[in-house]
Amino acid sequence: QVQLVESGGELVQAGGSLRLSCAASGLTFSRYAMGWFRQAPGKEREFVATISGSGRSTYYADSVKGRFTISRDNAKNTVYLQMNSLKPEDTAVYSCAANAMVATKVDEYDYWGRGTQVTVSS
Repeated sequence: QVQLVESGGELVQAGGSLRLSCAASGLTFSRYAMGWFRQAPGKEREFVATISGSGRSTYYADSVKGRFTISRDNAKNTVYLQMNSLKPEDTAVYSCAANAMVATKVDEYDYWGRGTQVTVSS
């Protein structure tokens, strides 16, 4: 049974940084691309970043490019999202997801975590 568990979300001031983690179990982690998505209140879930199974390829939403960095440690079955220069509009529930290939659409992902709340105060 695949499980994805996010952690690291909290309240932070604008301009601050956070690192989110997503620990995976029940799958051969290195064979899966991993993605981060976010959902703000009253909005659709949106793509943030994705990384290939090897970690060699990464893609970002334009809204976070240059501020967020996705990475993974296949020895620890964990994917990370380093978030710098946070803005109030980054406030959302952040979820990680697993898929056989890198993808940017919500419905392309097979497995999802429950999410972790990130709140950025102005």
